Amino acid sequence: MLLQPSLHHHTKVSLSSTQAYSIIPRFNRPKTLSFRKSQVTVTCSISQIHSYGTMDYERRPAIKWNAVYKRISLMEKPELGAASVLNQWEKEGQMLSKWELCRVVKELRKYKRHEHALEVYEWMNNRGERFRFSSSDAAIQLDLIAKVHGVSSAEDFFTRLHDSLKDKRIYGALLNAYVRATIREKAESLFDDMRSKGYATHHLPFNVMMTLYMNLKEHDKVESIVSEMMQKNIQLDTYSYNIWLSSCGSQGSAERMEHVFEQMKQDRTINPNWTTFSTMATVYIKLGQLDKALDCLKKVESRITGRDRIPYHYLLSLYGSVGNKDEIYRVWNIYKTIFLSVPNMGYHGMISSLIRVGDAEGAEKIYEEWLAVKSAFDPRIANLLMSWHVKDGNLDRAESIFNEMLEMGGKPNSITWEILAEGHTGERRISEALSCWKEAYAAVGSNKWKAKPASIAAFFKLCEDEADMESKEALVELMRQSHVGSFDGALIGNKVSIVNGETDNDNDEIENEEVLLNQGQGSI
Repeated sequence: MLLQPSLHHHTKVSLSSTQAYSIIPRFNRPKTLSFRKSQVTVTCSISQIHSYGTMDYERRPAIKWNAVYKRISLMEKPELGAASVLNQWEKEGQMLSKWELCRVVKELRKYKRHEHALEVYEWMNNRGERFRFSSSDAAIQLDLIAKVHGVSSAEDFFTRLHDSLKDKRIYGALLNAYVRATIREKAESLFDDMRSKGYATHHLPFNVMMTLYMNLKEHDKVESIVSEMMQKNIQLDTYSYNIWLSSCGSQGSAERMEHVFEQMKQDRTINPNWTTFSTMATVYIKLGQLDKALDCLKKVESRITGRDRIPYHYLLSLYGSVGNKDEIYRVWNIYKTIFLSVPNMGYHGMISSLIRVGDAEGAEKIYEEWLAVKSAFDPRIANLLMSWHVKDGNLDRAESIFNEMLEMGGKPNSITWEILAEGHTGERRISEALSCWKEAYAAVGSNKWKAKPASIAAFFKLCEDEADMESKEALVELMRQSHVGSFDGALIGNKVSIVNGETDNDNDEIENEEVLLNQGQGSI
């Protein structure tokens, strides 16, 4: 169920725990233990629905952490790593506390800077005489290792931990890693272990398993998990209900979703939040019940609390899906009034929504505004306009944006090159299209990208029409070498079967379950 740009959303929720600083044997990972060479990656994130405690650093005032965070996030040479910034900071005579470093990690995780966040922890690990580590620290590190180096490395990390650190937090982090990677067998086995160890007596691990089954579209299993919770008198929290709502909506049943919502309202321990109504709005939009969707969007807005940017990103996207341009601009103006600066993800959401309602001129103006205020060039924002112009048959404008990106120091990603390949395919330029495909498969981060089957099929058809089988085989070989695709027989016709799941890489919207998984980023 599509919802919001995958630029992601994180609700600020304090989950501090004074118990996290209880006396726990010091955890010093051996200096020889390194995961930096691993190339395996997964895209996952720990969410509030599977938080297993956190360190008590959120109640203290920000001192130096923000300055350190900015230095790390704006490094001119990211390849030098976060350690270079931390070393320089202390050379300047400013000693960093555990609280400050953990706050830096929290912010880096919030904005998906997982590798740098892990580097901060590795820097602390190498100074074990200064920093005491808890099971919460271990859980956060496992989460980061899974994101940066893959589930296998996370499993190795888990195996090497001292038994005193293997509590519900670390088990929860590993369970989440399995779920994010959709490794069903291991997730179910670990969940059984958690049951036997008494670590599954609250809603968090159940929420994780509900998410797994929802992603697998096994909605009966979601219902089974809910039933187990009720039988064991395990209280459902807001996120349990939200996942349940989303599962019902994924089946195209507004009636079942509304029935769950009625149960939610009758539960006196639950207060429906903005995510509840954004989930319901998405279902109503999908079913064409726009009046009900608009009513839910008003409720989303009424439930925004504090200085949380994320609901505004959802509102922009959902009003774009409804096709209401006036509301898009109204929300955008409110957003800019409340916050002095808008992050890249905010501009992405606005431009994406304007494109969706056909306001290309407005999208171009917002893009120009972003260029004037950006702190770093995000190719995903340029990709939105490039894709629009290619689909509109204006490859020249798409190439102009591309050249502007290069001039400003931006680095095209795989999707950027794929968009250009689509444009050249449409212009029947086989050589130029193939060149772009080669760049797409060679770009940094290409291991996280999957080409759109429709784009590949269009290129194959062009090659066949022009009797250029050599170029067709060249792309086939690129796909084979990337290890992300396999093919149906000898590529009979133009059908391409992608092993890891077909995706259109549009990035305009995301699966609604991402809303549930990403809330409360960094909350372990």
